[in-house]
Amino acid sequence: MSEAVSEGADEAGWDVEPGDEIEPVVQAVGRLLKVCREAAGMTVADLSRTMGYGEDMLRKIERGARIPRPEFLDKADQLLRAQGHLRAFMEDMRKARYPKKVRRLADLEKRAVEMLLYGNHNIHGLLQTEEYARALLSTRRPAYSPDELERMVSARTARQTVFERSRAPEFSFVLEEVTLRRPIGDTMVLRRQLEHMLEVAQLPFVELQVMPTAHANHPGMGGLIEVLKFADGTGMGRTDSASFGRPVSNPRQLRILDLRYGIIRAQALTPEESLVFIEQALGEL
Repeated sequence: MSEAVSEGADEAGWDVEPGDEIEPVVQAVGRLLKVCREAAGMTVADLSRTMGYGEDMLRKIERGARIPRPEFLDKADQLLRAQGHLRAFMEDMRKARYPKKVRRLADLEKRAVEMLLYGNHNIHGLLQTEEYARALLSTRRPAYSPDELERMVSARTARQTVFERSRAPEFSFVLEEVTLRRPIGDTMVLRRQLEHMLEVAQLPFVELQVMPTAHANHPGMGGLIEVLKFADGTGMGRTDSASFGRPVSNPRQLRILDLRYGIIRAQALTPEESLVFIEQALGEL
């Protein structure tokens, strides 16, 4: 196998998780790809050479064991003259790239009109640069496989399209000082991460605050707190200190999380003070 084909094969898509509800759709796309390939009079080897993807990878896609990237479907549609039939599944495969446990979170974030997000250990995923996310996810043990790592990084960064919505949610982030100082990856990765946060903080619907380590007593000692509020008045929350981090929607539980977040927000630096704090941290790197 040539180097070019090998590299292309690694980028064709992601493996389907066992039991994932998206599996029937992925299998349908695979069958359609095979039908279009055969209708074009091409073998798997022909398509492999033309598109620059490995034969084994293409066979996995055709039997529904691998989720094709949207770009792959776009290219295949043109090459096989599929008249848009393969392109029609691009959005489905764009959603399918999220691991199952992340897909639910992404759907909730898309519905939210307000998001309250406190992090005490790492910079929140919606604020992470791609290289910071990759370095952070690489610390996991047991380690992700290269394929799993790529899928997790892609999923995390893709969620950030929520900032680009025509009617974006109102965001409130409160980050502990330690998250701004721990050099995940290396110093340059952290530098670019802090610069990115300063840019995001300029968005009119984003409020970013820092909780200095010197502010010892506040109700965030139990871990992260996340509250998502929806247009119909309902919400979803999550915290490390209750229900083992599982999402909760009970109004009483949401009020408790709202209360805790409100106190944390009040005790943190103001948004203006926080930007100065981040700039100072950046200058110390």
